[in-house]
Amino acid sequence: MPHSELLAPINNFLLCETPNEWVNEAIKKENLSIILIDHLICELKAAQSAMFLIRKYAVDKESSDALLEWLKPFETLIYKREGNWRDLAAKNKLTKSIIPKSNSPYGQDLIDKMVMLIKEELHHFYQVLEIMDEYGVEYRSITPCRYAKGMLRNVKTFEPNALVDKLIVGAYIEARSCERFAKLAPHVDKRLGDFYISLLRSEARHYQDYLTLAQEIADFDISERVDFFGKIEADLIITTDEDFKFHSGKPA
Repeated sequence: MPHSELLAPINNFLLCETPNEWVNEAIKKENLSIILIDHLICELKAAQSAMFLIRKYAVDKESSDALLEWLKPFETLIYKREGNWRDLAAKNKLTKSIIPKSNSPYGQDLIDKMVMLIKEELHHFYQVLEIMDEYGVEYRSITPCRYAKGMLRNVKTFEPNALVDKLIVGAYIEARSCERFAKLAPHVDKRLGDFYISLLRSEARHYQDYLTLAQEIADFDISERVDFFGKIEADLIITTDEDFKFHSGKPA
């Protein structure tokens, strides 16, 4: 399928396009390192967010502890700068054979969708590390941008609405990532452009998985909440942002 066909529903879902000012800033050679480092962190955060949902809503403590242990090498590399990134490819062995809580009516469906997403995100995490190695970009600590926090602060505080909101936020983050991969691809060298298009092809369905799961869990039509977060997301993208990152708004 041409990537334009994959992108069409994503563009219909998002309420705005990435501003050209962001694209122009992102393709500057001096910003390659910040784009790749922030992208790397975004892949890990996506896996962590999906993992959190499984641990909080779908499994018992024993399985939760096992999940934390499984993710530890990836987190240790980033947060403690320990370990060899080349060893991580062999550690992405999570399976769907986690036993959901008996009192979780949507446990197995949540596990099925999130485990697949986690495995893909960590595979992409490893691929970004490969790209960084090729381009001579060394990892360094950076501050998180306002984007995810700006949406998550509007999440409901009671269940299951809190879970529904988190899934909708996840949908927007995934969709925006794909939109930005497509925006960047034509303006970078072939190696990086091909990589971004491969990520678009792999992750294009993720936002739909989040939305489907949100509607299955909710006992109400989620359209109003989807629209609510869509407006917040668009505002974060099109307004001026002092902190340039992969998901930042219009550069100051």
